[in-house]
Amino acid sequence: MSKPFDVIVFGATGFTGRLVAEYLNTSYGVGGELAWAMAGRNLDRLAEVRRLIGADEALPLIAADASDADALASLVRRSKAIITTVGPYQRHGRVLVTACAQAGTDYVDLCGEPAWMAQMIPALDAPARASGARIVFSCGFDSIPFDLGVVFLQDEARRRFGTPLTRVHGRVRRMKGGPSGGTIASLLATIEQMSRDPAVARTMADPFALTPGFRGPAQPEGESVAYDDLAEEWTGPFIMAPVNTKNLHRTNALLGHPWGRDFVYDERMLTGDGAKGERRARTLARTTRIQNRLLAFAPTRALLRRFALPKPGEGPSAEERESGSYDLLFIGQSAAGQTLRASVRGDRDPGYGSTSKLISESALCLIKDVGRTATGGGVWTPGAAMGLELVSRLQARTGLTFAIEG
Repeated sequence: MSKPFDVIVFGATGFTGRLVAEYLNTSYGVGGELAWAMAGRNLDRLAEVRRLIGADEALPLIAADASDADALASLVRRSKAIITTVGPYQRHGRVLVTACAQAGTDYVDLCGEPAWMAQMIPALDAPARASGARIVFSCGFDSIPFDLGVVFLQDEARRRFGTPLTRVHGRVRRMKGGPSGGTIASLLATIEQMSRDPAVARTMADPFALTPGFRGPAQPEGESVAYDDLAEEWTGPFIMAPVNTKNLHRTNALLGHPWGRDFVYDERMLTGDGAKGERRARTLARTTRIQNRLLAFAPTRALLRRFALPKPGEGPSAEERESGSYDLLFIGQSAAGQTLRASVRGDRDPGYGSTSKLISESALCLIKDVGRTATGGGVWTPGAAMGLELVSRLQARTGLTFAIEG
């Protein structure tokens, strides 16, 4: 059955959803090569977003609530792919992603909630395989630059060495601009789940939580201070490592373990060399421990929600988004000791400016670049579903650069 839309942006009245819509309008327009629409609970608010982003009034608007199963089932049947920015997904995402899996509609989101993803993978994989739907979580800053950074590095290693890198260090060299309010809200929701259910805490601590049926070797512990012998710098913990690490191991598993069943991935922040670098690493680790302890208390989470999180529709200014950037380093080592380095750089703040472009182009990569014979239905990661095709698209359109160093 022919579908009238290539893409529908669900949650377009939220801050990140509006940025996605703005990006699609600026890059592809209305009524041109891309047939797209905006969806959300309130048509009047959608119309206001359409006005604010300067889109033509011909851009279709669709009313649908995240809890209305019938409305969402109708919505997803009208589009080849759904982009959703409505989180936390553990609270608002299940009905929509289930509808996509059943209808054969491709789906991309910004989910950084491993406990929810671990629940959804067994629930959605069979119906998505049957319908042909490609369900792809984590299509924003978590985890595309990290997931694709390793895919890119491993591809070059196979060409140069004829063998994979069995050990890869993902390192944040520089990051200007923080995570989005949605990411923080998801983190708070996950912490609340952990306080109620010990199984969620075990999932968060397990690097192989998203690879059901497979367990690899012990992975490096991420919260302490460590000296990186490959980067020759001190390192401290990185807040998004528990999400990215799980997605990386799922990518390797979905691809049939081309990096080896003993693949080890370690993701941290670089803090410099010498005594000064060590002091910075210890300060970062101490600050992280204090933050984690504070977040374990319900009153702290309540204060954050009241005073620290952006209100719906709020976020950093255009100037703040455009002045942000990030620089990631990946260093890999083969079983024979051969090493290779690659970088991934983004030209906008990670949580909003870059993320809105990443998720948009991920949806378009699925429907335009990756045929269903190459990637059948199921629950995928960006690296496994789209891989180097998405690397090429992102480099051409989003300001990301992937490069081999040295």
